[in-house]
Amino acid sequence: MAAEIVNPRSDSTIDSATARGVQRTSTGDAGAEEPFDPAFALHRGGKMAVQATVPIRDKDDLSLAYTPGVAKVCSAIAEQPELVHDYTWKSQVVAVVTDGTAVLGLGDIGPEASLPVMEGKAILFKQFGGVDAVPIALATTDADEIVDTVVRLAPSFGGVNLEDISAPRCFEIERKLQERLDIPVFHDDQHGTAVVTLAALRNAAKLSGRTLGDLRGVISGAGAAGVAIAKFLLEAGIGDIAVADRKGIVSRDRDDLTEVKRELAELTNRAGLSGSLEQALAGADVFIGVSGGTVPEAAVASMAPGAYVFAMANPNPEVHPEVAHKYAAVVATGRSDFPNQINNVLAFPGIFAGALQVRASRITEGMKIAAANALADVVGDELAADYVIPSPFDERVAPAVTAAVAAAARAEGVARR
Repeated sequence: MAAEIVNPRSDSTIDSATARGVQRTSTGDAGAEEPFDPAFALHRGGKMAVQATVPIRDKDDLSLAYTPGVAKVCSAIAEQPELVHDYTWKSQVVAVVTDGTAVLGLGDIGPEASLPVMEGKAILFKQFGGVDAVPIALATTDADEIVDTVVRLAPSFGGVNLEDISAPRCFEIERKLQERLDIPVFHDDQHGTAVVTLAALRNAAKLSGRTLGDLRGVISGAGAAGVAIAKFLLEAGIGDIAVADRKGIVSRDRDDLTEVKRELAELTNRAGLSGSLEQALAGADVFIGVSGGTVPEAAVASMAPGAYVFAMANPNPEVHPEVAHKYAAVVATGRSDFPNQINNVLAFPGIFAGALQVRASRITEGMKIAAANALADVVGDELAADYVIPSPFDERVAPAVTAAVAAAARAEGVARR
């Protein structure tokens, strides 16, 4: 009889033949086998579970954790609602909310299919920030329905992380939730990406003796990440930045822009550029890719000497690192198998941990800039062309970001303790 490997996430088992690299099919010829995919084995039964933090060993424990003891705590919270933070998990837990419309590079795959990603996000919160998180996949794509649903769920949570919601609805949903809730609401696809990008760009500039104000950048992609990065880099002081979508540079002279892109055109492209992405790259200091597609090598070659190329599309960067290194002083991607990975896990766990620590009512621009600066500072004296951003597994990252965000929240008057 084949030995069995127990998957601790469920009651299922995997026999040793499967573990060696084959799995039995449930259809087709009897005894037929197909290649084993370890991703399915890891996900069987889900990647997370709820665990009690107090023991229930006897009737005395039961009477304290549940009735009658729990009634005393409920009554106290009813009289003083702020006590909910001290006597429940509210101030330590985040809702990870999606509608499944923009999941990774898979697109609109629906709420059920999004759950493996939302579970993954939740365990990253716990692993890298010590923050508990609950995946919530909603069976609606209507912006107002999503907002109303999250508002009704909010009493159970200390913060809301919006995830994988397509643009432009994601901007409206985040804005309306921020207006209606007094807890942090953060769309990670926008702001997490922007924070890590700023941190890496600060260090890249430092490496060559420049400041953000010396740089002209070009962003490929005017979706959630592209819009947020552009606004955030302007807030941080970049010299100029232009954004290109499928039809070219987002500029005031275009008559086909959405409301979000019209606002972007007013804020960006101070040089008044028009035309294609390739035209914008001529003489540019920075390329930031968050759109997919491929940038021609000739366009990369036309950038300014000592340029920075952040090609973050996954799994295929807009500019392959081998090409980028021919022309750029610093190259970053979204992939873990190349140096300088722009990975949101460097930002969101610490940002929420810091915000929850001080019971912040929201996450401000100042808190995000503080997170980016703290993240950049972790690199310290180790700064090099292949090390402008730390690894997600660097144990200094989350504590540094948490402390910086908490301090910024207090300085900006949004902390409640």
